[in-house]
Formats: sequence, C-alpha cells, structure tokens
Amino acid sequence: MDKTVHLLKLSVGTQSVEGLQSWQSSARAKGPDGLPRHVTRMWPRREPEILNGGSIFWVIKGVILCRQRIVRLDEVRGSDGIARCGIVLDPKLVRTEAAPRRPFQGWRYLPVADAPRDLGKRAKGHEDLPPQLVAALAEIGVR
Repeated sequence: MDKTVHLLKLSVGTQSVEGLQSWQSSARAKGPDGLPRHVTRMWPRREPEILNGGSIFWVIKGVILCRQRIVRLDEVRGSDGIARCGIVLDPKLVRTEAAPRRPFQGWRYLPVADAPRDLGKRAKGHEDLPPQLVAALAEIGVR
C-alpha cells in the first residue's frame, strides 16, 4: 500500500481561517461539482500518496492553522489552453495546532510525521486569536 503525504500551501491574502472558508464558499473557488478546488500550475508527482488520505495544510499569515482533505486531482484547462492541476478539496476546514512556516512559493510536500495535529475541543476560543499569537502560544507550549 502507498504511504500518505500531505501538501503545504500558502493561503495568500487570507487573514484568517474564516476568510479562507468565505473564499472557498464563493462560486469562483468551486469546480463544476460544487466542491472547492485550488488550481495550481504543477501536477504533484506523488499523486498516489496524496490520494491515500492526504490533506492540504494551509499557511495563513505565516502559520499553519487548518487543513482540508484532498478528494482528487482534476485536469483544468484555462482560457489559455494550458493544462493545470485542480486540487479538489473536502469543504470542511479542520483546525490544526499552530505551526509557524517561512514563506515559500507554490506548494510543498508535508510528511505525515511533520504535520500538525488536529485541534480538539480543548482549543475552543483560539479561533478568535490572531494567527501570530496562536503560533507564539504554541511555541511556548500553550495549546
């Protein structure tokens, strides 16, 4: 059986998890099936590992704050005729432990062992805190 790998992606221009959710609820962010998708220029070479339970972890303002399960990868052709990869996502955003990340371009593979854990009920209230404060609290061990 293939191993699982996740993707790591900056959510450029997003200020919060709620902002990402709002964008993904818009018609522009959805594919023909109504599911949110992120279109990227490159097709992941590790497709079988991604489709084996992988998620996309979103970096918002320099901090990983949430993830979405990747449903499938679709070919998308733009008006320019160029084939791109449409990463089709489960609409549910799952909040994760805060994990700071430096800026990068495109997306990166994220091994399962390096992925932040999902937040449990004990993290209630963190959704109202600025991402940088959540990251700072995580760095000193306050979750």
